[in-house]
Amino acid sequence: MKWTPEDLQKYVQAKEYIDTAIIPVLGFQMNDEKKLEKEAFQREVLSIYTNEIEKELSGRLLLTPPYNYVKSNDMSGELNRLNDWIDHIKEQPFTSVFILTFDNQWKKNEKDLNAELLWFPSVQTGDIKSEETIRMIRNQVDQISELIRTYW
Repeated sequence: MKWTPEDLQKYVQAKEYIDTAIIPVLGFQMNDEKKLEKEAFQREVLSIYTNEIEKELSGRLLLTPPYNYVKSNDMSGELNRLNDWIDHIKEQPFTSVFILTFDNQWKKNEKDLNAELLWFPSVQTGDIKSEETIRMIRNQVDQISELIRTYW
């Protein structure tokens, strides 16, 4: 289920069956113009990943709004904020919470997260509609969906 009025209405009615939440985690920065296009592309790809995973696991999963943050070398404040988000989400009957991101700084802090981290290696810019990109996304969505099922 997505974070839409219609899906949230369904969630409220059936939340005892929806035991998994996914939080897309997206960093951004404006001070390095060379990275702007790459980060925008990653944002688009992560949105596709999460929407496809939501379709694949519909009925058991809630896709939360994205968690956005400004990238920096000190992740301690963001780690605390994200854990507050996770703890708030866990107040509902979610037994599994997953974070999806391209930012490897989260991987370095994985042990301090209150959720399971699914980190993807950085995706370079490209044509989001190319057959190669679509095939890569489909393959990874299948693998991620299977991984999430192992937690059930």
